[in-house]
Amino acid sequence: MTRKPTNGPIRNKEWTKQKLLAAVGKILKNDGFTGLNISKVALQAEVDRKLVYDYFGSMEGLVKEYLNSSDFYTLNIDQSKEIIEQNRGDFGKEVLYHLLQDQLDSLIANEEMRRIISWGVCESSKTLEELNERREYLGELFFSELTDEYFKDKDKNIRPVAALIIGGIYYMTLIAHTNNGMMCGIDIRKAEAQAEVKNTIKQIIEWAYL
Repeated sequence: MTRKPTNGPIRNKEWTKQKLLAAVGKILKNDGFTGLNISKVALQAEVDRKLVYDYFGSMEGLVKEYLNSSDFYTLNIDQSKEIIEQNRGDFGKEVLYHLLQDQLDSLIANEEMRRIISWGVCESSKTLEELNERREYLGELFFSELTDEYFKDKDKNIRPVAALIIGGIYYMTLIAHTNNGMMCGIDIRKAEAQAEVKNTIKQIIEWAYL
C-alpha cells in the first residue's frame, strides 16, 4: 500500500494556518486583544509574517477565522434547525436552560472565550460586529421559531429574561477571573457556587414559562 506523503503544499498550508490560529489564541489569553499584531502572531507561530497575508489576506482575516472557529455560539443553520425541531414540544424551555448552562460552563472553563467576550465589550471592529450579528441571527432563529408563539399573549417576555441571564453570566465570569472578584458573596469559580447559579437559572426559566 502506498503511503500518503507526510507533507506537501496543502498539508503544510493547513499546518501553518493552525499554528497561526493557535498563536492568536495564546496571545489573546496572555496579553489580551491589545497584544494582537502580525509581528507578535508570526513570532509566536514561528513562521514568516507574510504567510498571514498569503493564507488569511490580512490580520483582520486571521482574527476573523480565529473568532469563527473559537466562539461557543458556533452552530450552523442545519444544526440550529435540528435543535428547534427537537424542542418544539415545550417551546424551547428545556433547551434554553441547557444553552445557558453550557454558556456558563464554557466561560468558566475557557479563558480564550472570556477574552473574546471582554474584547467584544471593549473594542469596536467589523470582525467583532459580524460575530455578534451571527450570534443574533441564531438567537433570533431560536426565539422566532420556538418561544415567541408561547409568550405572545403572556405578561412575560423570554427575550429580556434571557438577555439579563446572559449579561449576568458574562459579568460574573469576567470579574471573577479578571479581578479575582465575587458578586453578592458568590465565587463563581467554585463548584458549589456554579451549581447554585445553574439552579437559579433553571428556576428563572421555570418562572418565565408559568
